[in-house]
Amino acid sequence: MKELICIVCPSGCHITVGDDGTVTGNTCKRGEAYARKEATHPTRVLTTTVRLESAVLRRLPVKTREDIPKEKLFDAMRALDGVTVRAPVRRGDVVLRDVCATGVDVIACRDVNA
Repeated sequence: MKELICIVCPSGCHITVGDDGTVTGNTCKRGEAYARKEATHPTRVLTTTVRLESAVLRRLPVKTREDIPKEKLFDAMRALDGVTVRAPVRRGDVVLRDVCATGVDVIACRDVNA
């Protein structure tokens, strides 16, 4: 049995996932889907910064375009530690393709002029 607090909506339901996969405590279908996914294969969107060569800023905020497996988060952070981006950069530009063989790109979260 696994107990979770749902993060899909502001309600913050206390959800229980039984060993047989039954979900209780959710007030919406999205909460049920979240609980099943969290119990079987948890994923997260990674948000962080990378080095930026710019006259104005030293760090560029980035995130994964989609969720990646939770167990790959630290590997992805290590991969991004070696990344340096040169300005100009636009929001949505790919900073690192296919991070840790997840099929998910890391993208820039803001515009930075040269």
